Amino acid sequence: MATKASPQAVMGDNDLGPVRLPVDRETHQYDDWTIGYTKSHILKSVCVKGETCVAGDPDCCELCVYNFALALPHLPDMVFHRNVLRISHASGAQLEFNPLDALKLVRNEKLDLKVACSDEWRESRPEAAQTGDKVKPFDWTFTTEYTGTVNDRFRVEPTEQRIDMFKLMRKEEILFYHNLTLFEDELHDHGISLLSVKVRVMPSGFYVLLRFFLRVDNVLLRSNDTRFHYEKGNDYVLKEFTHREAKVEQLKHIPPALFTNPDHIVDKLPVVRKVNEKLTIIKPE
Repeated sequence: MATKASPQAVMGDNDLGPVRLPVDRETHQYDDWTIGYTKSHILKSVCVKGETCVAGDPDCCELCVYNFALALPHLPDMVFHRNVLRISHASGAQLEFNPLDALKLVRNEKLDLKVACSDEWRESRPEAAQTGDKVKPFDWTFTTEYTGTVNDRFRVEPTEQRIDMFKLMRKEEILFYHNLTLFEDELHDHGISLLSVKVRVMPSGFYVLLRFFLRVDNVLLRSNDTRFHYEKGNDYVLKEFTHREAKVEQLKHIPPALFTNPDHIVDKLPVVRKVNEKLTIIKPE
């Protein structure tokens, strides 16, 4: 059974708008699991307290919480800071997916993107070549290998077990479904960087897909997919991380129209790395 609520906004002072925007919430109970999400608007681009926030202050505005927690020169165009998917077991084991933890894994260093793809990007965008921009001081694609936030009530270990994708493709009643965007950036109209998470609950169990997708127009396509599958009656969740990547010049056999749709293009990208893990629930003593 699912429950849903929509609390009211909390307004700020000096006509700076709401300090806390309305948040939609919905939860679904599946056996010993509670699966729920919160969803709201994008993070404001200015401090609602007139740049007076102090790190660690409980009344710090949401933008400054992010800026203090992350040392990035700037954030993605759209950060859905209140969009969180949380999957909790009665034992206390918990999986969570949130944009802050994901952005903490963006490389904040003098990344030599000139080697990675900057040359090709400039050649494909003459107007960019004229700007004379130097190497960016951080990964401006916001690439993250975030695979979710797991608490200490799971024992995580490598496994030879695999998620049965054919079983997941069988027709089955959908008891609960939701798709959340965690952050998105259009790379100054030269592509897209997108992190999203989907959850699906069926009578046989639940399935989660966390996907980071990057497209730098005429240069590069990249995806980091993390899948989780729980089957009813098990005391564990299977997890699979897959990194795929290809330069556009390697994809000449694929219609470019597919490049804009992650669901159509990701499986056509070559696999660079794959990691399989088993998350076993630690029973209370």
